[in-house]
Amino acid sequence: MTIVLTPVWSNGVQKLKVTSAPPSRPALGLLPPAHNDGVHYHRCLAQLRSKDKNIEKYIYLTQLKDADPSMFYRICLANMAEITPLIYTPTVGDACLQFSQNFRRPEGLFISIKDKGNIGKILRNWPRINEARITVVTDGSRILGLGDLGVNGMPISIGKLSLYVAGAGIRPESTIPICLDLGTDTQKFLDDPLYLGLRHKRVPTHEADEFMEEFMHELATHFPKMLIQFEDFSTDKAFAYLDRFRHRYPLFNDDIQGTGAVVLSGFINAAKLSSAASGRPITDHRIMFLGAGSAGVGVAMQLMSFFKLNGLSTEEARSRIYLVDSQGLIFDGRGPMAEHKKYFSRKDYNGPPMTDLTEIIKLVQPTALMGLSTTKGAFNQSVIETMSALNPRPIIFPLSNPVRLSECEFHEAVEWSKGTVLFASGSPFPEEEYRGKMLYPGQGNNMYIFPGLGLGAILSRAASVTDSMVEASSLGLANALTPEERAQDLLYPRVERIREISGEIALAVIRAAQKAGVDRSPDLRRMTDEEVRAFVKERMWDP
Repeated sequence: MTIVLTPVWSNGVQKLKVTSAPPSRPALGLLPPAHNDGVHYHRCLAQLRSKDKNIEKYIYLTQLKDADPSMFYRICLANMAEITPLIYTPTVGDACLQFSQNFRRPEGLFISIKDKGNIGKILRNWPRINEARITVVTDGSRILGLGDLGVNGMPISIGKLSLYVAGAGIRPESTIPICLDLGTDTQKFLDDPLYLGLRHKRVPTHEADEFMEEFMHELATHFPKMLIQFEDFSTDKAFAYLDRFRHRYPLFNDDIQGTGAVVLSGFINAAKLSSAASGRPITDHRIMFLGAGSAGVGVAMQLMSFFKLNGLSTEEARSRIYLVDSQGLIFDGRGPMAEHKKYFSRKDYNGPPMTDLTEIIKLVQPTALMGLSTTKGAFNQSVIETMSALNPRPIIFPLSNPVRLSECEFHEAVEWSKGTVLFASGSPFPEEEYRGKMLYPGQGNNMYIFPGLGLGAILSRAASVTDSMVEASSLGLANALTPEERAQDLLYPRVERIREISGEIALAVIRAAQKAGVDRSPDLRRMTDEEVRAFVKERMWDP
């Protein structure tokens, strides 16, 4: 047996740490005589493609990752466009709903409210504590658009980390999926005999807050090099926990910041095309959101950067953004509202409440319409035709996941806009031919952003994830289009180039961390951009 001794420093003293060697091939006789990795790759791909349901493909890939991680990631990297929708959106939504029914083997860490006061001991049970560099944490309280799934939300953390590995070359042993079980308010799961979580309602806010304080302190204590990503917390908790912890720990919330960054990137490219068609200045855009939860407000906050980058003040940028929720246009005179909605509440409208989306569009005359409402069909024919009458190239981004909750589908947007739409969605849609021209939908998937953002934060050893780092990731993505992709009016680069894209984003994030003074890797400061690119590429893990 090979033993690898690695020197490490602890309290100023150098010690030798035993680390695991790369797995060797099984001894002679433990594999069939003609077994060959190249042939086995095609065998695994054929087995995957023989499944006729996406959830069955998800289950197969989960088993393959457990049995042969290198083969799983080889297949991912070579078939990103095919595999990504299977290990993340939209299939991960079904995987969450069926998690307790389909459960085979545990993956990641489960920490419940019953562990309060004892969380440090639970964290110490992780078998690869020295290798850990990144975790995705969820409490399952708002999974995609599916509601409170409790412990069934764990596939979200697992799926995100698989994309960190495939998309940015984070080492598999450096990742920890974590699900926090604080109960669930979904009665269907409490009544389900197979449900794997605690059988009680969610604990009160004060108790959850105390739990989170202990969890974050212990996480930072036991994993001092850990980057933390919060995922799918309910809207109120998402904003509260991000605000409470982001300046104390290296932390970001993907729903608020990651979604905002990827939409900003797509919007930058869409706005250029739209302005070129209309002849109006780039600062003349007006953006309307349907949906004012954590994702909607988070994206709105990020899109203010678009206007500020183009010379507008903060107040001018805010005035270009309109929010619509289930009760209609959000304005001051409407009455009491949730705290996170107040920043974008309109002060320039004092009429009666407006709830009809088409009528609101006629009033606001937006150039762009963003959907984060999880309301299927909300962008109906009337809505898109009205947007098309106002704009030569309307920007329509139905961003809700999964597909069955998307505000409209690509073929509808193409048909109702007569092929003029600039479209990006949260889930994948097939390309469409319209009047002899092939049109390509953009997919504003966070997987374009968070792998590179996470890699840059880890390599720079960022003490916190600043707004400037998130903005840098967005600009890095917007500038990643090739001339061929621009010629096809693509808003996002092709996902097959994800490793290349993540490398450029990581470079931008490292430089932003240095400029903000939160980096703790001084050696990178002395490197040129080309040297940092080479450093980033060298650190990417390949199966």
